[in-house]
Amino acid sequence: MATTELTADTFEQTVVDNDIVLVDFWASWCGPCRQFAPVYDAASETYPDIVFGKVDTEAEQALAGAARITSIPTLMAFKKGHLVFSQPGALPREALAQVIDAVVELDVDAALAEAQEQAQRPQEA
Repeated sequence: MATTELTADTFEQTVVDNDIVLVDFWASWCGPCRQFAPVYDAASETYPDIVFGKVDTEAEQALAGAARITSIPTLMAFKKGHLVFSQPGALPREALAQVIDAVVELDVDAALAEAQEQAQRPQEA
């Protein structure tokens, strides 16, 4: 599956409607972004069941601001509509594959339940 350009109008629906969505926040003037693009595009072909989105931070400044993007490229991963990974910097192919595999293996329901349980525990002094 090829990458999909995401905009403020399509971002939320894409994240909600798909099990796993990776998003690359980038800009055309950014050297590391141009370096990461072919790695990201190749991964989109290797993992056809995952949506690979791209957000042009120049064209979608409000969306980048809402996502609190302070450095590009930034890779975000969403599973079942929840942000499960966010990291700035261009990843090499092997590191990107590790991130994708970890997101695929993540039991997001169990992780959310554990986080909720921890939040309800009394804080120790």
